[in-house]
Amino acid sequence: MTNENVLICSDVNARDGIGIEIYQNDELIMEIFRDDSTKSRTIRLFKEHISLELMEKYIRYFKREIPWDFEDHDCVK
Repeated sequence: MTNENVLICSDVNARDGIGIEIYQNDELIMEIFRDDSTKSRTIRLFKEHISLELMEKYIRYFKREIPWDFEDHDCVK
């Protein structure tokens, strides 16, 4: 049986943004990240083979849980 966990994490050091980390049996297998500094969204894989169904499941999760709009930290109000 596979145990899956999702963590919502922010990063303001090397990157500036927020994303999710997906763990399978306590092993990091995938990260989906919204980088506000580069205005990009990326998927990084840590496991060689990930099913399309699993990938689609967590893309939906990312879209539901992580704000889609980029933060603009250069704009001070």
